[in-house]
Amino acid sequence: MCGIVGYIGNRNIADTLIDGLKRLEYRGYDSAGIAVIVKKKIISIKAVGKVSALSAKITPAIRKELSSSKFGIAHTRWATHGAPSERNAHPHLDEKGRFAVVHNGIIENYASLKERLISQGHKFVSETDTEVLAHLIDDCYEGDLLQAVAAALKKVEGTFGIAVISSENPGQIITARRGSPIVIGIGTGETIVASDISAIVSYTDKVIYLNDNDIALVEKDNVDLRNIDNVPVTREIAHINWDPGAAEKGGYEHFMLKEIFEQPEAIANSIRGRLDEEQGTGALSGLNLTPQDLATINRIIIAACGTSLHAGMVGEYYFEDLADIPTEVEQAAEFRYRNPIIHPGTMIIAISQSGETADTLAAVREAKNKGAIVAGICNVVGSTIPRETGRGIYLHAGPEIGVASTKAFTCQVATLLMMALKFGRARRLSRQNGIELVADIHRIPELVKKVLAKSKDIAKIAKKYANAHDFFFIGRGYLYPVAIEGALKLKEISYVHAEGYHAAELKHGPIALLDEKVPVLALANNIPGKDKIIGNMQECKARKAPVIALATEGDNEIRRHAEDIIWIPECSSETAPIPSVVALQLLAYYIAKERGCPIDQPRNLAKSVTVE
Repeated sequence: MCGIVGYIGNRNIADTLIDGLKRLEYRGYDSAGIAVIVKKKIISIKAVGKVSALSAKITPAIRKELSSSKFGIAHTRWATHGAPSERNAHPHLDEKGRFAVVHNGIIENYASLKERLISQGHKFVSETDTEVLAHLIDDCYEGDLLQAVAAALKKVEGTFGIAVISSENPGQIITARRGSPIVIGIGTGETIVASDISAIVSYTDKVIYLNDNDIALVEKDNVDLRNIDNVPVTREIAHINWDPGAAEKGGYEHFMLKEIFEQPEAIANSIRGRLDEEQGTGALSGLNLTPQDLATINRIIIAACGTSLHAGMVGEYYFEDLADIPTEVEQAAEFRYRNPIIHPGTMIIAISQSGETADTLAAVREAKNKGAIVAGICNVVGSTIPRETGRGIYLHAGPEIGVASTKAFTCQVATLLMMALKFGRARRLSRQNGIELVADIHRIPELVKKVLAKSKDIAKIAKKYANAHDFFFIGRGYLYPVAIEGALKLKEISYVHAEGYHAAELKHGPIALLDEKVPVLALANNIPGKDKIIGNMQECKARKAPVIALATEGDNEIRRHAEDIIWIPECSSETAPIPSVVALQLLAYYIAKERGCPIDQPRNLAKSVTVE
């Protein structure tokens, strides 16, 4: 959600902080601010709206004044406590103006802390929970900034990723985390603190990921790591393998369109080196499971949220059909609250693009407490979920900047297919069937390229239906989760009310909503279940609903049942979800473009949901 940037070094401080915030804009926010110390005085500038509005407030005179400083902190805020306003925007200061704090997360006991501080004479100016931290640090300060921040954090309940500067301690930033990510970039004569590596990749490829309850004193040439009890700890320096240019639009109008077109390469990266053609199985060393281990797993629970949840729903079909393992998909937010039943032999697979999704991380911790085998599927190397599970698979899809996930989803599905293949070969799948499936998986990038080549045709269909207020997506089997994901993409970026249904559910209620103003997109690929889908399409046409079919090239039969057709290359049932969803991503994108929507930053949404 919110974004944090802190910098100590020799660069122009205003430009560096603003540049860092711009690289975090995709996370979703409603206000922004910076704090810089000049001549032992904190200068804080805030603005409601975009980072560009903040940048405009930094006049040449202010920029010149700030240029004498070489360190500061900055923040983009997504409102929780208090409406978007300058007084609620971060950074927050104590009333004496000695400490400035930026904070991601939620302080759950802020009301009682605030009441106590007010009784002691502290005066607050905002409605936020974060301001409590600035006053607590002031209350605990006895000359040692790190000690004061640690003492303050011991008093709070909830989650935080913070950066703190003090007019009393020039050249230092204190940063800490509990439940909200913080990463420290190690440069030459400079150090960067951020909530996301996107703000760091332009400066260095060396980073330290903080663990929960870590606290660090950061200087331009030094990072002193401790835990919240002030005991020194060590964390390895990791290397970022993202090209800085990967976080740029590269000539595309939107990040989302760029990421849709990056999918052939992203999927190729996800499967590269992970398939054994000779044995017809997956080569997924990150799972750290022997064939004997795989054979003893008798139940799988997939925990995820949003788009990752839909990928998990495809995975459920894979594990049951290919490996004969009973599998269920849990909304991660429900997992720990419903006291799940976990017996020996149960494996939990947590799926998260960012590796920081708060509800999914909570599910991981609950599963570990109950003795389950836990694995993660994540895209961001070094993120919390893979570090806490200790086993799993990185997607290697590259940075995904657009809020609406595209390439992460297709890479998640490809990864789940490779996992199910590996499990299947250890249980019931023959070598020959495995070899055939390996060949199918290798063809996925080319299948996606063929769909992308039809983008202009899909754009024409999108233009025809761009003014619809409601949209249905229907599918069966492997394509049922794709229908749900297609509807989500459309509602996320175009603000069109869209619903995804199992096609058989239409006549159990939703069909009452159909008329000539409600288009229905039917996933009618030439795979098992197509005949039933055609029957559902006829039901929709009988209610005068316009029908758009997603169909396999050469399937002339489907022309009689749809007003418009999006053609998909012929492929197997197992691989069909990936090219199919790419077509739906393009449809959603072009509808949103026709409607003039802010595609990369849809309203009210954040890229990474790091609070419950």
